[in-house]
Amino acid sequence: MRRACILALLLLAMAGCRRPFQVVTSNKICSTVPVSLRSATIPVAVSLDDTPVRVETGTFPIKDDSPLTEMFIGLSGAEAPGAQAKLALVDVDGLLLNKNATGVMSAGENPVALFREKLDAIASDRNYQGVVLRINSPGGGVTASDIMRRDLIDFKTRTGLPVVACLMDVGAGGAYYIATAADQIVAHPTSLVGGIGVILNLYDLEDTLGVASIVGVPIKAGDNTDLGSPIRRISPESRELLQEIADGFHDRFRNSVLQSRRQVDSGDESLFDGRVLPAERALAVGLVDRIAYLDDALNLGRELAASPGAAVVLLHRKKDQARTPYDVTPNTPLQKSLFPHISGVERNHLPTFMYIWQPDPAIETSLGG
Repeated sequence: MRRACILALLLLAMAGCRRPFQVVTSNKICSTVPVSLRSATIPVAVSLDDTPVRVETGTFPIKDDSPLTEMFIGLSGAEAPGAQAKLALVDVDGLLLNKNATGVMSAGENPVALFREKLDAIASDRNYQGVVLRINSPGGGVTASDIMRRDLIDFKTRTGLPVVACLMDVGAGGAYYIATAADQIVAHPTSLVGGIGVILNLYDLEDTLGVASIVGVPIKAGDNTDLGSPIRRISPESRELLQEIADGFHDRFRNSVLQSRRQVDSGDESLFDGRVLPAERALAVGLVDRIAYLDDALNLGRELAASPGAAVVLLHRKKDQARTPYDVTPNTPLQKSLFPHISGVERNHLPTFMYIWQPDPAIETSLGG
């Protein structure tokens, strides 16, 4: 019995569980090595004698709720300046959705909330002279991207600080949408840029369900209440309604680019068909201002701020240490869900219109969406 209980605990600890579970045993539990347990809530009573032991543990996702901390890049704690001028380095990584990505015994940050939290922290400190956005993202939800762009514009209006966007591997879709609110856009020589398009992933499972003799019988009031339902083939009328929405979001993206990037040719339709461009091509058509590295973008930030000696500061969680400009804030869980999902089938993973470069529809699952 004791071995069975211990084996069950080990298996559940490795696999994870979204709901708390309880194990009660009157057997003696002994350990010859230090034991470290980490979870969101762990009331533990331990006895190493013959007294019965009762252990309760919850293995639901853990979220790092420690406060934001300034981490001076390239300086030790003793060298970190007090009132010296500072240049903020803000990372925008992964899939941009207004939700916490959860996995087995871990949770990623909500990128929308984290972005706002960092901007507010910078705005409250007059020692900050400028901001560099380090962007590495294929984009995300239309609304999430729009909120983040609006927050950046509002931040610039309130503070008057210059903002430089530095694109890493990918700066596409909603990530590029956010970058267009910066004063300058820098792309790495190997960056992929653009993705000015909109996508809504829907699935037609009617034939698949038919093979298993499963027939959906929706009871509804309103012909379009289940618009885009995967249990039946989409009608031309439904497709037209959804296409109209996508076109409207696309026009919004396009107009934002043209208003922010006057050098972009509005007549070049290839720039607005959702494709991504290599950095040199993006520079030639005006999507970025220069090709350089992150260190160059930081120097550009200092130059625009007229503060050549500004110290580079990363805002990270206290438990999430950073030592170089390339350290990343966790935006996805350490482990994904045990079971894959198809957007549009599960009610807790409803499909959404996205500003995203998405060669693989499974990206929503793989990135914690």
